[in-house]
Amino acid sequence: MDQPNHLFRFNASLFKLPKSQKLRSFGVYLSGGLYAIGFWSMIDAAIYSKTVNASIVHVTFVDWIPFICSTLGMLIVNSIEKSNLFSENNNSFLGNGGNTNAWAARVILFFGFALLAGGLAGSFMVFILKFLLKHYSFPTLGMGVSNIVCNGSIMLSCIILWLSQNIEDEYSYSLAL
Repeated sequence: MDQPNHLFRFNASLFKLPKSQKLRSFGVYLSGGLYAIGFWSMIDAAIYSKTVNASIVHVTFVDWIPFICSTLGMLIVNSIEKSNLFSENNNSFLGNGGNTNAWAARVILFFGFALLAGGLAGSFMVFILKFLLKHYSFPTLGMGVSNIVCNGSIMLSCIILWLSQNIEDEYSYSLAL
C-alpha cells in the first residue's frame, strides 16, 4: 500500500476556487469596500475625538498602532503569490534538495497573518484597557468600538482579497521563460 505524502487526509483539489472573472472582480471590489469602511471608521473616531468629544479621552497614536499593524499585515499577505506556497520538493528547510522559495513564502505569510491577528488583538486590548476598565459611557466608548470595527474589517478585507486574487482564470497563460 503506497501512502501519498500529504499533510492532511483530504484532497486539496476539492477546495479549488471556481474560475470566474466576475467573481474575482466582485471580491476585489468587496475587499476594497471593507478596507474603506475600516479606514473611515478609524478616521471618524479620530475626528470625533478631536472636535466633538467632550471627555478627556482622545484618539492617540496608541489607538493607531493596531490599524498600522493590520494594514502592514494585509500588504504582506496579499503580496505573496499562491504558486510559491505550493511548490513541489520542499522537504528541507535550508534548501538541501528542497525549495527555499516555498519556505520563505510560508514564513512571510505567517508573519503577515501574525500582524493581522496582532492588530485585531491590539484593538481589543486598547478597547479593554483604555475604555472598559475606566468605565466610560458610550459616546466615548464608541471610539474603542470603531477601532475594533476598523481592524476587523481590514482582516476580512485581507481574506476576501487573498481569495479573489487566487481565483484562476479559464484562459490563463504562463509567460515564464
